Amino acid sequence: MSNKKCVREKYLYLSAMLRAREAKMLTRDKAERMIDAPSFDEAAKMLTDCGYKDLSGCTAREVEAALAEHRAEIFSELARLSPDPEPVEVFRMRYDYHNAKIIVKSEAEGIDRSDLMSFSGRIAPEALKRCFTEEKYAGIPALLADAMVESKSVLARTQNPQLADFVLDRAYFAELLNAANGLGSSFLRGYAQTMIDASNLRSAVRTMRMGKDTDFLKTALISGGGVDCGRILAAFGSGDTLAAIYANTVLSAAASQGAQAAKGGTMTAFELSCDNAVTAYLTRARLVSYGEAPVIAYLAAVEGEVTALRMILTGLLASLAPETIRERLRDMYA
Repeated sequence: MSNKKCVREKYLYLSAMLRAREAKMLTRDKAERMIDAPSFDEAAKMLTDCGYKDLSGCTAREVEAALAEHRAEIFSELARLSPDPEPVEVFRMRYDYHNAKIIVKSEAEGIDRSDLMSFSGRIAPEALKRCFTEEKYAGIPALLADAMVESKSVLARTQNPQLADFVLDRAYFAELLNAANGLGSSFLRGYAQTMIDASNLRSAVRTMRMGKDTDFLKTALISGGGVDCGRILAAFGSGDTLAAIYANTVLSAAASQGAQAAKGGTMTAFELSCDNAVTAYLTRARLVSYGEAPVIAYLAAVEGEVTALRMILTGLLASLAPETIRERLRDMYA
C-alpha cells in the first residue's frame, strides 16, 4: 500500500472519530442550560456529558487548570493520531508565543509571572524561559527565537509592551502561514488568512478609537491576510471605507460593526463578531468528508469550547448576571 493511500485511510478514520465527538461538544443550548443552572456545582456537573470531568466544588483556579489539562490531552491524542503533525502544531504554537510575551515582559519588569504561562505549547515553559535567559535558542523554531530577541530589544528601546507584542504577533502568523504552506492545505491557509484579517481589522478600529495615526497602525498590521495591508492603510480614518474593503469576506458584518465602534460605539459586539467570523469560516469543514480540514476545525472548536466554559464557569463563580455571561459568548462550532 502506498504511503499516500495510508495517509488517506488514516484521515478517514480520524475524521470519522472527530465527527462522532462533535456530537458531544458544547452547543448553545447546553451553554444556556449551564448559565441558567441553580448553582455553580449543578452547571459544572453538566460538563460530564461533554467528556469533561466533574468540576463541581472547584475554585476558579482549579477550573482553569482542569480546562487547560483537557485541552492538552486532546492535543496530545491528536498529535499521535494525525498523519501530519502540522494541524496540531498550529494550535500548540500560539501558546509558545503567549509564553514568549510573558517571558519578555517579566524580565523587563523584574517580576516572575510563571503562573500565567501555559503548558499547551510545543516547548515547555521553563525550557523556553531558559533559552531566553541564556540567549541560547537551539531547538527553538527560528521565527520564535528571532522574535523574542527583537521583542526584547523593542521593549528596552521604547518601554512599550504593546509594540513588543506586535513583534511576536507577526512572527506567530508568519509561522502559521508557513505551516499551512508546508502542509499544502488550502483550508489551513484560509484559516490563517481569516485570523490575520480579523487581527488587522481589530488593529485598525482600535487605532482609530485611540486617535493614533497610520504610523502606529503600520506597526500593528500583519501581512499575509486576504485583505492587503495597503488597502487597510488607505482606508484608515474612515470606518465606512474600512467596512467596504471587507464587504466580500466573512468579516463583512464585523467590519460594519467596527465602523460604528471606530466612531465611539460598543467594542463588545464588534469583538464578538470578529470571533464569530472565524467560526463561520471553520464550519466550512463540515462540507469536507475527510482530511486535515476536519482535524483543524475540531481543534479550533475545542479551543472555542474551552473559552466558553471558562467564561461560563468563572462567571458563575463570580456571581455575574446570566445576561452578562450570555452577551460575552461567541458562536459555537458544534
